Formats: sequence, structure tokens, C-alpha cells
Amino acid sequence: MTHEDKGHYANKHQGKNIDETISKRIESLADNGSVSCAAAHRIAKDLGISPSDIGVQIDLMEYRISKCQMGLFGYSPEKKRIDPEIEISKNLQGQLDKENTQEPISCSKCWEIAGRLKIKKLDIGSACEKKDIRIKPCQLGAF
Repeated sequence: MTHEDKGHYANKHQGKNIDETISKRIESLADNGSVSCAAAHRIAKDLGISPSDIGVQIDLMEYRISKCQMGLFGYSPEKKRIDPEIEISKNLQGQLDKENTQEPISCSKCWEIAGRLKIKKLDIGSACEKKDIRIKPCQLGAF
């Protein structure tokens, strides 16, 4: 959603309700109306539910998601935390070429690649930005 949509995130989820158990966990880790990507994923893991379910609850609570673990959004004062000078290894280049079929690469696929290559998620985000590869969808539903 765009900055014009701020405060109206719940509109994406008509007919869904706030889950009190999940909302209490989100509130406990929220900072000034936002929840970091890492905190959202930690809640999902702890509760044994999908990250997208946590993202829906964050939206219903009208909180923002911040500090994307791939560096794509939610940082201040810059919006992204991307290294435009990243050196893309041959292994990473090969993985990105294999996955990039004119369609965006999913966030979860990027995480898989990072785990497989034992590199930081931020490096995947930076490499995709440098190669002009779109990442979509976000596991939390932010994009």
C-alpha cells in the first residue's frame, strides 16, 4: 500500500476480525505503531501460523510493518536499506537467473536462496534491486 493508504490498511481485509491472542503479541512487540518484519515472523513462528496471517492482523490493527529483512522498505530516514554497490557472487547470480522468469521472485523464495547460499537476506534484496528484479509477494502482505 502507498503512503496515501496509511491508517486504512484494514480496508484490504473486509470481513476479517482482529484475533485477540495475536493482537496482544503484536502490541507487545510494536514500537510507535509499527512492527518490524523480524518481530512479525517471530510471532508467526511462536504461534505456529503463517506470516501472512500476522500481516493481516497488523493491517487490521492499522499498524505499519517496518524494517523489511531484505531491506526493501520501512527504514528511516531512507526508505530502503539497499547496498547499490553489492558484488553479486556467481552462485547468487546463478540462483537469481534460475528464478527470474520475467515474473517477480517471491519473498519466501528469496529467503530460501539466502538460506541455501548462507548469505544475508539484505544481500538478496540488494542484488535484486541492482539487477532490477521485482520481489513479490511479501510474506506479510506488505506488497
